[in-house]
Amino acid sequence: MNTQTAPSFAPAEAELLDTVADQLEQQGYALMPQALPPEIVDALFIELKQRRDWDFKPAGIGRQDDFQVNRFVRSDEICWLNGESPAAAGFLAWMDALREGLNRRLFLGLFDYEAHYASYPAGAFYKKHVDAFKGRSNRVLSTVFYLNPQWQPSDGGELVIYDEKDESEIKRVLPEYGKLVIFLSEVFPHEVLPAKRERNSIAGWFRVNNSSTWAADPAR
Repeated sequence: MNTQTAPSFAPAEAELLDTVADQLEQQGYALMPQALPPEIVDALFIELKQRRDWDFKPAGIGRQDDFQVNRFVRSDEICWLNGESPAAAGFLAWMDALREGLNRRLFLGLFDYEAHYASYPAGAFYKKHVDAFKGRSNRVLSTVFYLNPQWQPSDGGELVIYDEKDESEIKRVLPEYGKLVIFLSEVFPHEVLPAKRERNSIAGWFRVNNSSTWAADPAR
């Protein structure tokens, strides 16, 4: 039984929300070096290290019937966040406050949020891809939150974001501890470069509700 106390947190501040909304509106992606409260960041890092050896599974591509593991495309391992632990509950509550704030500012109609821990052993990668194909997904915004203390430029493992039209590189993000990246899921091809040491993050997606009479979406 988990007897930990949930980490305290304050809802996303108005100034931070304004900054994220402005960056998303102007360039389609936002970068926040220290977005979440330190107590949540530290609790997530501790939980990730505790769960690393037995709860993580090889990541795949596709969903449901199309899901498959392809080590030529990606070689990370993942563990979904369900909010059962205090650390995950604090993170998901903060991201829900962010969802509501972005909906008020940008009228995105974001419905929910899903996320998983992602662990990349030294040398692991995720080749260039998009998180959502236009008109075929309910993912609107992708997020990456990094849990890598004392990360140095020489460690590698950058997230590279490419231009949608000519696929030229437009941003290279070092996966430093506590950094949050948000970008439009349908717009930006991106990849994870190999690192010289283990690289950890939380990957997530804000989604809209595309439910119809015939199907529930998001799928349960």
